[in-house]
Amino acid sequence: MQIIHFGHSCVLVETASARLLVDPGSFASGFEELTELDAVLITHQHPDHLDLERLPALLDRNPDAALVVDSGSADQLAERGLAHQVVSPGEQLQLGGVAVDVIGGDHAVIHPDIPVIPNNGYLFEGSVLHPGDSFTVPPDPVDALLLPTGAPWLKLSEAVDYLRAVAPPLAVPIHQAVLAIPEMYYNHFRRLAPSGTQLEVATPGEPLAL
Repeated sequence: MQIIHFGHSCVLVETASARLLVDPGSFASGFEELTELDAVLITHQHPDHLDLERLPALLDRNPDAALVVDSGSADQLAERGLAHQVVSPGEQLQLGGVAVDVIGGDHAVIHPDIPVIPNNGYLFEGSVLHPGDSFTVPPDPVDALLLPTGAPWLKLSEAVDYLRAVAPPLAVPIHQAVLAIPEMYYNHFRRLAPSGTQLEVATPGEPLAL
């Protein structure tokens, strides 16, 4: 399995049988010309994860791709006339021959005055976790965690605690577009990661083997 990071939370997960794109949002770029996708997965409704302006053209280029979304995104997609499949935590999908477990359920708290919305984490082949905007810990150990780095709902100590809770052999930072100097965060992750965890920063647009 390999990934290609298109910035922020947008990641293409590739296996021998499937091409699965997660969170083509407003802060990502380079995903627009992708073809031969088996599925597009949305973790939640925020624009930095779901770009409603660019999504229709992406789906037009990938007519066989399933659009898999959380319950909170469904109304926006229905208003645009975009066919989609709503999935919830506890479900398991087969997308292009890849097992995808849906885990989590809620977006992390931004502020007590802001309502909590649904958020799906997607676990690929029980091995690679994209948590969306959450601190969801998978039920079993994983090989790789796509690690949220900076956000209005996230501070550095929380990201480190989440990394330690999951304790994967490999962590790949994502969700960094809101930071002016993300390397400062990456250095803290390297210094404070649990024993046995390696941090690998994906070069945008280039494959990274997991």
